[in-house]
Amino acid sequence: MKNKHLDIRVIAASVAGQLHANQSLPCQDYFCYKIARNLVAVVSDGAGSAKYGKIGARTLCETLCSILKNADFKHIEEAIIQAVKVVRQHLELHRFNKSKDAKGLAPFAATLVGVVYHKDRGIFFHIGDGAALSLHHDRNFCASRPENGAFSCETFFFTQEAWRENLRFTPFADAKNILLMSDGLTSFAFSPDFQDIEHKFIQPINDFLSREKNLPKARKALKNTLNTPKAQKLNPDDKTLVWIEVP
Repeated sequence: MKNKHLDIRVIAASVAGQLHANQSLPCQDYFCYKIARNLVAVVSDGAGSAKYGKIGARTLCETLCSILKNADFKHIEEAIIQAVKVVRQHLELHRFNKSKDAKGLAPFAATLVGVVYHKDRGIFFHIGDGAALSLHHDRNFCASRPENGAFSCETFFFTQEAWRENLRFTPFADAKNILLMSDGLTSFAFSPDFQDIEHKFIQPINDFLSREKNLPKARKALKNTLNTPKAQKLNPDDKTLVWIEVP
């Protein structure tokens, strides 16, 4: 029997936004993906106001991918909840956590958008802004949209006390492509009201990456697209895009 895992393609890139580049600061976004029993991909945006936001983002992405890659998909929501709890426990004991408990998690603040995909079924899991899309053969789509706080500049983080209340799940099936992105790209990828996708942005990227079989060339082209002067001018935040093609 053909191994469908061999047909999964993942192309991803992160670039520092102009705000960080101007201050010679690194990109606070992080992404990770693993393919085992499940395909798992996670994108996290470390909060710019958090001293160790990049550490929080990296720990979140790498730990979730490691735990969820072989999780039982029948109970995947509970597995995701437990995995986030493990990340929080790790960071409670981190050497930069002075209080060594949940009260010391704020400096590691980061958002979360991820996917677990198994045998033609998938689920997005999401805290805060950023976004996820599944594109289907009939040109329909399923979206996990950004969620902000009381003000558009606010969002939610996995380090907050109310993280569980802000964790959202969006199931989907029979995807052709899956895209995860940080908030630096959501204004390009969606209409202003977030009810529709911006086809002039999504479709050319999706078509090019689907055609380009040379992975290094595809990654370079994606990174260049995210880092154009026009893109940096329109949104100076860090930008991450994880593009996935599933059989």
